[in-house]
Amino acid sequence: MRPGRVVAWAVVTVVVLVTVAPFAWMLRTALSDNRSLFTEPASPLPVDFTWGPLERVLGTATTAEAQAEGGSGASLRFWLYLRNSLLVSTLITVGQVFCAAMAAYAFARLRWPGRDRVFLVFLAGLLVPPVFTLLPNFVLIKELGLLNTHAGIVAPYLLMTPFAVFFLRQFFLGISREIEEAALIDGAGHARIFLRIILPMSGAPLATLAVLTFVNAWNEYFWPQLVGQEEGVRVLTVALGAFVSSTPQTGPDWAGLMAAALVAAVPTLLILLAFGRRIVDAIQYTGLK
Repeated sequence: MRPGRVVAWAVVTVVVLVTVAPFAWMLRTALSDNRSLFTEPASPLPVDFTWGPLERVLGTATTAEAQAEGGSGASLRFWLYLRNSLLVSTLITVGQVFCAAMAAYAFARLRWPGRDRVFLVFLAGLLVPPVFTLLPNFVLIKELGLLNTHAGIVAPYLLMTPFAVFFLRQFFLGISREIEEAALIDGAGHARIFLRIILPMSGAPLATLAVLTFVNAWNEYFWPQLVGQEEGVRVLTVALGAFVSSTPQTGPDWAGLMAAALVAAVPTLLILLAFGRRIVDAIQYTGLK
C-alpha cells in the first residue's frame, strides 16, 4: 500500500460516504415516528422505530393510526400514482430508444447530402437549456387539447433526443461495414438491415440507453406537474408533494414524505443495481466522458 494508493482509497471512501449519506438519512427518517422525530434531530438511528410512515404511503394505515403518529391522515393513492409513473416512463423509454436508433442509423450508416451538417445542428440541441422549451411545449400541448392526459406528459419526450442519437451513433459507427454490404448484396434493404442486423448487434447500448431514459423519465417532476395536475394522471414524483401540502397541526409529515421518496426510488435503484456494469461498459465503449 503506497501513499498514493492510500490517498486514493481515502478520497473514494469520502465520496462514497457523501453519496450514500442522503439515502441513509432518508431511510432513518422513513422509519421514525413523525411526532418524535424532532426530539432527537441528530440521532443517526430511527427515532421511535415504526413502520407507520411506510404503511401510510402504501395505504394500509387507517386515518386514526396515521394521525396518531403525526401524519395528516390524507389518503395517498400510491398504487395509482405508481401505475401512472410506470406507464409514462415505459412509453417514453420505448418511443425514445426506437426513434433515436433510427435517427442514429441514418446519421451513421446512410450517405446523403448535408448529413454531417444536419447532425451538428441537431447536436447543438444539447446546448439549449430544457427550461427554454417548457413554455412552447406547454402551449402546443394545450392547443392540442392534451392537458391532464398521459399523452400530454409523454409527447415532448417520445421522440429522439440529441444525447440519445449521439450515444447510439457512436456505437453504430463501430459496426463493420462488411456485414452491411453483404446484406445489401443478398438483396436486403436498409429497413431490413436495421431491424434484423443492426438492432440485434446493438443490444448493450440499447439496453443502456433504455435504462438511462427510464430513470430520467421516472425522476421527471416539473413537466408532469405542469401538464398533469388531475389526480387520474398524476405521477408518483408529483404526488409526493401531498405530504407537504397537507400539513397537520404538529407540522409536515416528514417521515411520510421520506417514506414515499424511499419507495419511489426503489425501482430505479433496482434497475441501476442490475444494469450498472453494462451502463459503465457501454459509456466507455462509446467514448463518452
